Amino acid sequence: MGIGPSTKETTLHHFRDPLLDELCDDTDIDFVGVILAGIPQDNVSKYFTGDRIGALAEAMRVKGAIVSEDSWGNSNVDFAHAIEEIGKRGVSVVGVSFVGTQAQFVVTNEYMDTIVDINKSTEGVETNVVGENNLDVLDARKAVALLKLKMRQEKNGF
Repeated sequence: MGIGPSTKETTLHHFRDPLLDELCDDTDIDFVGVILAGIPQDNVSKYFTGDRIGALAEAMRVKGAIVSEDSWGNSNVDFAHAIEEIGKRGVSVVGVSFVGTQAQFVVTNEYMDTIVDINKSTEGVETNVVGENNLDVLDARKAVALLKLKMRQEKNGF
């Protein structure tokens, strides 16, 4: 399984990323930056990458993070492990992914309790319309709101 036409993000999407816009414009958030990580082929490298992402988030002393992926299937291993490595270091974390009718990840963990589904098709499936099922402004606002709520709850011990 891999990404199809509807989950592919166009170059213009990357230049006008709704999630970055929301994070940069939100006065309640001290936006620190973006970590870009590829998806290695073998599991040893997948876990190493997730470990480094968690260590980097911890070293940056962030209170919250949003992890997004534009794929599913084998990529869920990387996604889940990055979320776990961030979460186990005490950083609030929210995931953003295409879920749709598959409604489950290949792997999961206790830190994957807050996921924003970027599916837009009424059938809940990947379609042949380029860019139909990728992150938009509403998804970004949901992710930021959920992260702020989660950080507040964890700060107050809920």
